[in-house]
Parts: sequence; structure tokens; C-alpha cells
Amino acid sequence: MTPLLVLAAVLGLAIGSFLNVVIYRVPRGESLIRPGSHCPGCGDAIRPRHNVPVLGWLALRGRCATCQARISVRYPLVEAGTALLFVAITARFGLSPDLPAYLYLASIAVALAMIDLDVRRLPNVIVLPSYLVGLILLAPAVIASGDWGQAVRALAAMAALWLFYRLLTVVRPGGMGLGDVKLAGLLGLYLGWLGWDALLVGAFAGFLIGGLAGAALLTARRATGKTAVPFGPFMLLGALLAIFAAGPVAGWYLSLLPSA
Repeated sequence: MTPLLVLAAVLGLAIGSFLNVVIYRVPRGESLIRPGSHCPGCGDAIRPRHNVPVLGWLALRGRCATCQARISVRYPLVEAGTALLFVAITARFGLSPDLPAYLYLASIAVALAMIDLDVRRLPNVIVLPSYLVGLILLAPAVIASGDWGQAVRALAAMAALWLFYRLLTVVRPGGMGLGDVKLAGLLGLYLGWLGWDALLVGAFAGFLIGGLAGAALLTARRATGKTAVPFGPFMLLGALLAIFAAGPVAGWYLSLLPSA
């Protein structure tokens, strides 16, 4: 593993630790700064040595040092998962002007997916500012390449995917939340930056993954036709798939078409 990927892994662990705070506090409307990390059971502050990502949870054996309340395994999984995602994104983009923008996308993808699974909501406080953050983080890449056509395509894709999801809420009221619509525009920005193939693969993959997951839940009798299933995680998974594999997937699909 190169030093850059090692750095990405360490940064991912640190960001993952912070994302655990975001996932827990944002839906509750709590401050991300105060109070510091503490046990939800007894309220005691977590000691610095126990706040080390992944290792702290292992050292505590998944229990609070004070009250012995169980600490969910999801905490180290979010930290490790974010680190792996950071490594993958860094390997995909290298030390390029695009890298910070997609690391940011990876971070909010983890937070939004977990929050949507928890409370069936994609908080505006994360999604809406991310439009501006995305534009700011992609700006150096535009300046470095001088390819303003790429920027125009990203903005057009942002509007197109937002409009598509908004139309779905009109055609089938209740089938799609407005939070999904807002997230769609943001994903359109990032996918459009990579190309129209990334946009199409990412959008289609979200519906495909969601459909397969829904079918699996129905088959396992874990859900019914009326069960509300959060769609945000599937949208985010589809977008991540497109970031890494849009080219090969699009090429495979085109190879299936009859030649002229």
C-alpha cells in the first residue's frame, strides 16, 4: 500500500469516527461540538484512549468503561467502512484536483445512508449545503483542466436527475420522498462530472439495487408491499458503483446491442 493510500485510510478512520457523531446527533437536532463524545447510557465522557477509531471499541470489548452498557458494533464498522471507502476513492482518483470532492461525497454518503436507515430521512442540513460544497470542491478541477464543458455537463446532469426524481413524485405520490429528490440532484452533479455514462449507470443501478433488495425482503417476509423502505442508501450505492465501474458497465451494455 502506497503512503497516499495509508494516509487515506488513517484520514478515513478519523472521519468515520466523526461520522458516528453526525449519524447519532443530526437526527436529534443536537450539536456536533458540545458535549464531547460520551456514553448515551450513563453520560460519562469517553476517555481519549477509548476514542481511537476501531481500536477503542476493541479495547472496551464493545462496552462502556463506566456503566458497561453495550456499544453497538456499528461504530467500528462505520469507521472501518469509511476508511476502506477513502482508500478506494483515493486509488480511483489519485492525487488529482477531483479527489477532495469525491472524498467529501464518500463521507456524506456514509452519514446519509445510515441516517436514512435509522429514521427514514435525508436531513436538509447535510444535503442542501453539500451542493455548494460540491461546487466549491470541483472548482479547482475545472480551473486546472480548463474544461468548462465538463462543468456545464455536471450542472446539466444535476438538473436532469433532480427533475427526473421530481417527476417520479408527481407520477407516483408517496413512492419517493422529497429528500430523495434533493439527493438526486447532488448525485447528478458528481456523476455528471464523470460523464453521461456515469449518470445513467448510477441512476439505473440505484433502482436495480433497490428493486433487488425489496424483492429479497419480500421473499424473506421481512417486508410487505406497503412497507416503507428508505431509498437513499440504494441511490448512494448506485452512485458509488458508477464512480468505480461506469465505463466497464456501459461498455458491457453496448456490447450486447446488435451492431449496425
